[in-house]
Amino acid sequence: MQNLDRDMLTLMHDVARMQRTRFDQWARGYGMTRAQGLILLRLEGQPGLSQNEMAAICEVEPITVGRLVDRLEARGLIERRPDPTDRRIKRLHLMPAAAPILAAINDYRRALREFMTGELDKSVQEAVIDALRHMKAKLTAESAGRMRAVG
Repeated sequence: MQNLDRDMLTLMHDVARMQRTRFDQWARGYGMTRAQGLILLRLEGQPGLSQNEMAAICEVEPITVGRLVDRLEARGLIERRPDPTDRRIKRLHLMPAAAPILAAINDYRRALREFMTGELDKSVQEAVIDALRHMKAKLTAESAGRMRAVG
């Protein structure tokens, strides 16, 4: 019988689920969802993404991103701007009103990271990051390969 307390895949799943649950609870205090917060964070790092690009990054359907963007736009946190080369595409941009929420999200993320890893040596933290990046790269490459095979 396998000990799931020492199973890396189970532990990664459990930690990710617990982080999502904590963020959901925290985000409610700002009248937001985790998905809305993720869109704001992604736009902070990559301004001007299209809704389709955002959907691919978030691994959801474009219609789902459209609804989330509608809510964020209604709150004055983001805006859709026409793409200069293709009028059918709308590019997503942060509005100034998003700055305090993004600052709070980033403060929350820093505090959570410190809470979770503060007692771990920096070299251990870097090793975990390297291992996770490796796993993500392998899964991303595999997914891209399947997409090319289908297309």
